[in-house]
Amino acid sequence: MTTPTPTSTPTPVLTLTAKQMIYCGVCTLPPEYCEFGLTPEKCKKWVQEKHTDLYENLYSQTLAEKLGKTTLESKPSNEAEDRKKAKEAAKIERELQKKMASKVIITRIARNKRKCVTSIYGLENFDIDLKKASKTFATKFACGSSVVKNNQGNDEIVVQGDVSDDLYDFILETWPDVPEENVELTEEKKSKK
Repeated sequence: MTTPTPTSTPTPVLTLTAKQMIYCGVCTLPPEYCEFGLTPEKCKKWVQEKHTDLYENLYSQTLAEKLGKTTLESKPSNEAEDRKKAKEAAKIERELQKKMASKVIITRIARNKRKCVTSIYGLENFDIDLKKASKTFATKFACGSSVVKNNQGNDEIVVQGDVSDDLYDFILETWPDVPEENVELTEEKKSKK
C-alpha cells in the first residue's frame, strides 16, 4: 500500500489597505450620519460642493423610493423637538461666530535693558489647553514658559525672550483651527521714568 504524498499549497497572503474616511466640514460626522446632526441642510450643501459623487450616492433617491420606505406608523414631526434642534443649531452657530471673532494676541513686552518677554493671550478661545501649550512653547524655544493671570484676571502664557515672530509661525503650524487673520503681533515698551 502506498501512502499519498502531501502536496504543498501556497498560503494566501492577506493584504490590508487603509480606507480614506471623509468627515463633514460642518458637523464633523461622516456624511452618512449628517442627517442625525443638528445642521443637516448645511451638511447637505457642504457634501454637494465638496464631494459630488458621495452626494449622488446619499441624496439621489427618487420620491418613489422614499415613499416605499415610509409606513403608517411613522410619527409626525414634533414642533417642540424642531424648535429645540433649531435652538441648538443657533447656539453652535453663535459659538462658531464667537470663535471666529476671537483674537490671539502675541505681545512683545520690553523689560530691563535688552531683556523682554512674549505674552500670548486668547488661545483658550480656540479650545487649546494653555498648560500643554506653555509646555510646548518651553520645549520648542528652550526657554521658560508659564501660564499666569493678567491684569484683567484672564489666563495668558508668558514666554521668556523675544520669540514673537517664531511664535506666530509656530501657532499657525501647530493649531490649524486658529485662522491666520485672527493672530495679531503687538509690542509694548516699558515707559521711561
